[in-house]
Amino acid sequence: QVQLVESGGGLVQAGGSLRLSCAASGRTFSTYAMGWFRQAPGKEREFIAAISRSGGNTKYADSVKGRFTISRDNAKNTVYLQMNSLKPEDTAVYYCAAARSVFGPTTQNAYDYWGQGTQVTASS
Repeated sequence: QVQLVESGGGLVQAGGSLRLSCAASGRTFSTYAMGWFRQAPGKEREFIAAISRSGGNTKYADSVKGRFTISRDNAKNTVYLQMNSLKPEDTAVYYCAAARSVFGPTTQNAYDYWGQGTQVTASS
């Protein structure tokens, strides 16, 4: 069992930056690929970024490529999402998730554990 707790969300002006963190419980964090998803009001949850177990392989949605960076620190059992140049359309609840795989999947049903989410609001 893995428990995930996101933090770092908040209100920021368009063009600003935020860094989300997701802390995982347990001793097996490095055996999970990790991902970030988001869900805006009235929309389905969508893939944002994923990272492999080792951190050597990353994937991004086209909508955030070049602005967001996913990283992980296996010694701290934490995955991060650095978000730069935020836009109003980035406003959503952001979720981290863990998958029992080597590489980070891009589909929700491939993930085994989810956090409770953290709100990010980018105002225009």
